[in-house]
Amino acid sequence: MNDHHKTFIAFVKLGHFLREFVTLETPNDEWSRKLDEAIVLSKHKNGWFTRENVIHALKSWGELLTDENLTAWLSAYDVKQNRPKTVALIMAGNIPLVGFHDFLSVLITGNKVLAKLSSNDNVLNIFIKDYLVSIEPSLKDSIEISDGRLEGFDAVIATGSNNTSRYFEHYFSKVPNIIRKNRNSVAVLTGNESTEQLNALGEDVFRYYGLGCRSVSKIFVPDTYDFDTLFKAVYPHHPIVEHVKYANNYDYNKAVYLMSEFKILDNGFLTLKEDKSYSSPIASLFYERYKDLSSLKERLASDTDELQCIVGQGVVEGEIPFGKTQQPSLTDYADNLDTVDFLLKN
Repeated sequence: MNDHHKTFIAFVKLGHFLREFVTLETPNDEWSRKLDEAIVLSKHKNGWFTRENVIHALKSWGELLTDENLTAWLSAYDVKQNRPKTVALIMAGNIPLVGFHDFLSVLITGNKVLAKLSSNDNVLNIFIKDYLVSIEPSLKDSIEISDGRLEGFDAVIATGSNNTSRYFEHYFSKVPNIIRKNRNSVAVLTGNESTEQLNALGEDVFRYYGLGCRSVSKIFVPDTYDFDTLFKAVYPHHPIVEHVKYANNYDYNKAVYLMSEFKILDNGFLTLKEDKSYSSPIASLFYERYKDLSSLKERLASDTDELQCIVGQGVVEGEIPFGKTQQPSLTDYADNLDTVDFLLKN
């Protein structure tokens, strides 16, 4: 069995393990216990990583990592043309396993990972590395996690903010690179949405406390939109305010808005503020009214570099259905840049 096939099988086995784990009431073997401990520790290190959100991430990846899904994904590429290289990964830590797609892409195409983990999400990533090496020891030489200065890499994929991206672009300019910046996701409402669709939109807004680039941070609504319908539909998500860090952000941002005499709408766990910006603070959702859909489409098309997902029904090409932003497929590349293609051509 060649190394590429061994790596492929290791990820299929990881998927099987994750699918089994999320159905367990109590861990029943050594690796399940280790993952259970990793989930507890990751919450201690990062208060946003609740068990529910970590399980959501593990379940999503478990469903994607099947022989069928991986085969279908890779069938679009000639992986044999890859020239083995070491790829530095600078990972974000805003949501659980946010950098896993890059990690998977590098290894499954036959390259080595040199990873710089975010302190906000290092526990789960280290567990995944240890599990993969336990079932496929040859991967030990293909995965290095570095605490210090990154050296000896041939390409880089770095995820950060608009500020760090300038540093990354300067520092990594001499090697092939993908540098990711801040992005946000939006939803376009027409007023014809069902209660079920609006409730599903709550999943796009509140999953991972809105910390992901695929989290909806702004909605566009028609001039005469009735927000009561939206507030009623998302009300079942109200237990989110029982999370201390979320509640603190809700209270703080609401106070700032009120002191600044901004006009806001509020339902006890989410504030809605009219704002041109795409990036809203935690526990706040920006909105903007539009007069006609065609000019809004033009604007969204011109702002494509700032947007990760556009949620809607029958509004724009490539839109994502309500409730599905946090269930990306293997072909949903961050920033719409094909990572596998980048890896095979450099």
